[in-house]
Amino acid sequence: MRMTTSETEIWTERLREIARKLPGDSAHDFSHLGRVFASACQLTRVEGARLEVIVPAAWLHDCVVVPKDSPARALASTLAADRAVEILREIGYPADLFDSIRHCIEAHSFSAGIEPETLEAAIVQDADRLDALGAIGIARCFAVGGSLGRPIYSEVDPFCQERVPDDATFGVDHFFQKLFRIAETMRTAAGRQEAIRRVEFMGAYLAQLNREITGGERMNFPISQGKWSLGESNP
Repeated sequence: MRMTTSETEIWTERLREIARKLPGDSAHDFSHLGRVFASACQLTRVEGARLEVIVPAAWLHDCVVVPKDSPARALASTLAADRAVEILREIGYPADLFDSIRHCIEAHSFSAGIEPETLEAAIVQDADRLDALGAIGIARCFAVGGSLGRPIYSEVDPFCQERVPDDATFGVDHFFQKLFRIAETMRTAAGRQEAIRRVEFMGAYLAQLNREITGGERMNFPISQGKWSLGESNP
């Protein structure tokens, strides 16, 4: 079914209040859901999609949270999709949209490795991944690392010049092991453009971090190469 703008707004407010009461953690709280919802709506305006699918999928995509270091992490999106449908059924959301919403939620997770088969699923996946990048992505990375007792960086080769990144041990390593790869996985043109802008900001942040912990040595990040290089061409 297609909803009117008024109907979509009513459901948005109802789902927002449900999302506010969902369990979460330092990186998957109500503010994260709100940012993913906002990004998904922005991508929808550019790319075009069914808001009646996007809205519930964005607000409920993390309604079941599995810790990052749990062996069941890859199942999180499937568990969330099942719970989301239960919630939607309880509040009387149109049942003919359940399969589309379920797929959006199942496919949003990086860990699950499920390919999005619809534009709506691509948008929700992109919106969730954008929240792992940029200024908020840096904050979330270190919030999770801190909650797991991980140091911010390794005292030896902090920027993974000569060693394989190990994000189970060091926070900064997560940039190299996962976050800097995200832009290449974006499904929509608008999402990819925003991801590149955010990755560039993260590169500038690490360049500044490098100056602060090494005493001034400059570092450049060629995004296309996917690795850091030391040099003098950029401030």
